[in-house]
Amino acid sequence: MMRISRRQVTQGAVSAAALTLCPPSIRAQDEQILRFVAEADLKVLDPVWTTAYITRNHSYLVYDTLFGIDENLLVKPQMVERTVVSPDGMKYTFTLRDGLRWHDGHSVVAEDCVESIKRWGKANRFGQLLMARIGKIAAIDKNTFTIELVEHFGPVLDALGGHRPPFMMPARIASTPPEQQIKEIIGSGPFKFARDEWQPGEQAIYLRNSDYIPRNESPSGSAGGKNVHVNRVIWRYIPDPWDASEALARGEVDWWQQPPLEFIPKMTENPELQVYRLYPLGGQGWLRPNFLHAPFNNKQARQALLHMMDQVTYLHMAIGEAEYYRTCYSVYSCGSPYATTIGAEPMMQPDRVRARELVKASGYDGRPVVVHQVTDNPFLNAVAIVTRRRLESIGFKIVLKPMDWSTSLVERARKDPPENGGWNLIHTWWEAADIMNPAVHAGLSGAGPSAWFGWPDVPQLESLIAKWVHETDQTPKNHLANEIQKLALDEVTYVPWGEWVQPTVFRKSLRDVLKFGAPLFWNVKIT
Repeated sequence: MMRISRRQVTQGAVSAAALTLCPPSIRAQDEQILRFVAEADLKVLDPVWTTAYITRNHSYLVYDTLFGIDENLLVKPQMVERTVVSPDGMKYTFTLRDGLRWHDGHSVVAEDCVESIKRWGKANRFGQLLMARIGKIAAIDKNTFTIELVEHFGPVLDALGGHRPPFMMPARIASTPPEQQIKEIIGSGPFKFARDEWQPGEQAIYLRNSDYIPRNESPSGSAGGKNVHVNRVIWRYIPDPWDASEALARGEVDWWQQPPLEFIPKMTENPELQVYRLYPLGGQGWLRPNFLHAPFNNKQARQALLHMMDQVTYLHMAIGEAEYYRTCYSVYSCGSPYATTIGAEPMMQPDRVRARELVKASGYDGRPVVVHQVTDNPFLNAVAIVTRRRLESIGFKIVLKPMDWSTSLVERARKDPPENGGWNLIHTWWEAADIMNPAVHAGLSGAGPSAWFGWPDVPQLESLIAKWVHETDQTPKNHLANEIQKLALDEVTYVPWGEWVQPTVFRKSLRDVLKFGAPLFWNVKIT
């Protein structure tokens, strides 16, 4: 019987000595500097080119959005002053609010927004569904643009204002093809990116945009007034969690975005620190196969992944603290309206004997299976080790390819065969808001080359999702969502390995941190 301890997976338990509560060091004289330890190294700056949360989080500082989403998940206007919808729901007219300016001083105009939506719509899952139903999107004048539909699409505003909205850029930048990364980081948001001070592997710097005019509304989520009370935000990259914890305890940093969960109990004992559930909905872990290359271009080989999946083992080894995790046998976030166990029986009753039979039936020839191992993220590092051991136990030969998270964001886009630098399996995670329904869920796309990395080509999935989007009656929508899950799990577009909530920790000198899926730096005050 294969035995593996969590200590082996995480390369040793965390020593309590690493969290000794040191007396805070003398703080910087400029109390308007907020020092933040980010979840990963910021290397990719383009929120269209990648779906990485680290890049999305960066984008909320630099770029503004047409709409925001409040703490209750309601879409609210942000850059838009007025929206007019035609009686038949086929034409939307948007008027921008006054005073919007790019960081280079130029005025924001409607054409900028049109080009930004077009670029976003070629890569974003929800955007692709929207763009497929748009007949025309065009600027009418400097402050006004329209979207004209050729097919009814109810969630237009949900697409433009969700957790992954189109971030607005100048048209000359937004005209960059989505498969190419943008070269200039110019937004109209509440902070400016100090590119000259950016040190990949070390830190990124954001400066308060003194020209930004916030809405005259109370802030909530990414909606409302974005009033900035700090002059600089310094994102530090500290890959060693012991170093990060000591820096936080000493007062050298103010906010640690994503501490390993085993650090949390000790931190709750520190009267200077606040443990905070920034995003109570949590996230879902993924094991994603590459459909382009053997062995997972074979359905039976992919189905073996489903039968070997034991969420209890994965969660215990990778997350560890039972208080923060739960099994979830749905592709839709458990707690969301569409959560279901239809088609999930293989995960609910893992069977490695059946998995081995499927590996053999697939014709697997023993070639190495290349698995990305993200070494600077504790839970992604752990799940790679668990995956290796479980796959080896059902007959696969596994090669772990170690890299940091930022490197993996680039490497996962490669379509080369594994023997030429490509990959067979990657691990990632998605926040609940990004997997709540078929329209936003990248893991359910069967669009082949246009699908998220792994590129499953399942036309029937696309057909079912199109029907779900078009349907207005809730009962058939529920039925379609069930059918989508059943088919996605049968084709094994990905395998969920459970859900968890990730607390954040900051010093109590920080006040008024907003609840949202991304860390937001407006409204925050330092006392």
